[in-house]
Amino acid sequence: MLRNGLEPWHLALVALICVLLFGSKKLPEAARGLGKSMRILKSEARAMKTDDETPAQPVTPAAPLSSVSAEPAEPAKGAADVA
Repeated sequence: MLRNGLEPWHLALVALICVLLFGSKKLPEAARGLGKSMRILKSEARAMKTDDETPAQPVTPAAPLSSVSAEPAEPAKGAADVA
């Protein structure tokens, strides 16, 4: 007996239904496509794992900006008359 009450005849019944629904010619193509997709998924997961394991380059802090002393702007000569 398999896990959760599944028995071998359950799996045989599912396989028979798949053959009846999809036909015997389509099943090998579908299995091939599924295998190809799984290989791609595994290779991408492996690539992501190796990317995470490589240490990142230390970031050097930027040079501090020179302090700029700003002087207040002079009001325009005609600005007081407008208000």
